[in-house]
Amino acid sequence: MIALDPSSPVPPFEQLRAQLAGQVRTGQLAAGTRLPTVRRLADDLGLAPNTVARAYRELEQEGLVQTRGRNGTVVAAQDEQHRAAQEAAEAFARRARALGLPSTEALALVRAALGDS
Repeated sequence: MIALDPSSPVPPFEQLRAQLAGQVRTGQLAAGTRLPTVRRLADDLGLAPNTVARAYRELEQEGLVQTRGRNGTVVAAQDEQHRAAQEAAEAFARRARALGLPSTEALALVRAALGDS
């Protein structure tokens, strides 16, 4: 949940950036979580799209999120172990999509491989 204070001397993009960064660092937003599109979040918060885009750019420069073009902006892994796992998950997701597997089937395969079935 993002709450902006219009009476604050802190610019809206910085309020947004700081709150999202805090949610990433505390784990409230887990690695791989897709953030809302710039336009959707701008509409939800009553901000200009450029304001949200600037916050996302700064989060990306900090290494907290990754922008993947048409796939949107996602929370980046914060340590090497999680980063490697995230890359493996992304590779699996690409392969499963290429094979035409529905996401429910792909997830079932992962759960079975992890012994969580």
